[in-house]
Amino acid sequence: MASHQPHIPAAAPAKQQDEVPTGYQKPTKEELEAFYLSSRLSMPPMIRLPLATMLSFGTGFLVGAGHGSKVASLQFRAEHAHKLPSTATGWYLYHKSKNYIAARGGLREGLKMGTKIGVWTTAVFAIEHMFDEYRGTADVFNTVTSMVTCAGVFSFWNRYSLPLAARTTKTALVVGTIYGGIQDLLATKRGRRLQYVEYIKRKIRAVRQKA
Repeated sequence: MASHQPHIPAAAPAKQQDEVPTGYQKPTKEELEAFYLSSRLSMPPMIRLPLATMLSFGTGFLVGAGHGSKVASLQFRAEHAHKLPSTATGWYLYHKSKNYIAARGGLREGLKMGTKIGVWTTAVFAIEHMFDEYRGTADVFNTVTSMVTCAGVFSFWNRYSLPLAARTTKTALVVGTIYGGIQDLLATKRGRRLQYVEYIKRKIRAVRQKA
């Protein structure tokens, strides 16, 4: 009697993961170079924004962790100053507890400070990019606008007094002008044309022609 083999359905062909969308054209080398040239610091937004977030978070974490561990250690010493150990085992446990408290305080303050600085830095870069897209150009004016905007929101969020809010905004204006000016200087050296620079050049040429 012939044995019947169980019917095994054929496996469906795997769906191709790298399907190219209809009408998609791979950018040329010249287009990629132009894209990077038009980007701030020669870094596209999808690279610049996450990088700024990670660097600012890391910086804030290190600063906060150092400050938090120091404060926690001093607080532990102050709380136990009246009952210091008198044996070697007691001192061992004392320092072990102090190091644990310092590490926990540093971690907590580091995460807090890193998150705070990371969020505000991301906001500055995101608003800067938003104005770049809206105006169609990346220059110092967009950087200053993003800095001043975040300074105003930061002052309102923390309920600063009017003099302190004005001082914060003034600092943001100075920092934005310096940082944006450095970006424009680097962009000009790379060969990117800036609208306000070209406008000034046209005005100078017009004045010379009239003279």
